Amino acid sequence: MSVTLPSSGYASRLQQFLQLTKPRVISLIVFTAVIGMFLAVPAEELSSPHFWTAVLFATLGIGLVAGSAAAMNCLVEQKIDAVMARTRARPLPMGTVNSQETLLFSGAVGGVGLTLLYVLVNPLTMWLTLATFVGYAVIYTVVLKPLTPQNIVIGGASGAMPPVLGWAAVTGGVSHDALLLFLIIFAWTPPHFWALALYRKKEYARAGVPMLPVTHGDRFTRLHVLLYTVILVAVTLLPFSTRMSGFIYLVAAAGLGGLFLFYAIRICLAYSDELAKKTFRYSILYLSLLFAALLVDHYLHF
Repeated sequence: MSVTLPSSGYASRLQQFLQLTKPRVISLIVFTAVIGMFLAVPAEELSSPHFWTAVLFATLGIGLVAGSAAAMNCLVEQKIDAVMARTRARPLPMGTVNSQETLLFSGAVGGVGLTLLYVLVNPLTMWLTLATFVGYAVIYTVVLKPLTPQNIVIGGASGAMPPVLGWAAVTGGVSHDALLLFLIIFAWTPPHFWALALYRKKEYARAGVPMLPVTHGDRFTRLHVLLYTVILVAVTLLPFSTRMSGFIYLVAAAGLGGLFLFYAIRICLAYSDELAKKTFRYSILYLSLLFAALLVDHYLHF
């Protein structure tokens, strides 16, 4: 007796659309947004059904809109993606998904996400998330990236918004503590991305993207990786100085920041592509552990 297996066509198509949302990037966005939600409330509110409802639908809504913005980024940058090694296997350059499908997918996913936020979370979170979408998919992708080597600095504002969105989702407002979380990611973005740009410089040059190493050279970029890392380490101490966090976070921030600074100094003084790759990978781990430390400290504060 033979058994007919279901076609994998639908699963394959689903996988292609999923790739458009840049799942690894979205996971970090959602993670920092969720941390923002938990940092916004004291421990006694964790038993509130309202809080968990907000967490559920805000996480889903923010994730969907972030995925929509990523798909729009893929649509706009498909020609650039086609000439870069790290992106040429994406669905649009490969031709497995076309531009019309991507536009419809982005609109549908983003629309569902914004509707969830407006109806089931609160209007403020929806409007802030929409502004973040516009900041990334339009202002950064369409305007800044092809025009200025400071694209990642200015455009980093949209990437720094997730913890603010999470904070607004569970409180209905934005406090100075939420803005500190924004500032940390805003300061983190340049050294994180310029480490990548350093070892991908030739690809960006072929694609005609004016990244800092292309327009100002390696030495200038390496110095700015170090300078922005110093700024980042200083900024990460602000939650302790404002009493948002305690000694658990301080120790974690100092240790993680010290290692990031070590990488940045080595990039500045003894650069290699392998070192830049290690720095880029560490920067992702750094942000994840830093926000995890904030969360642990928040509930074990002393």
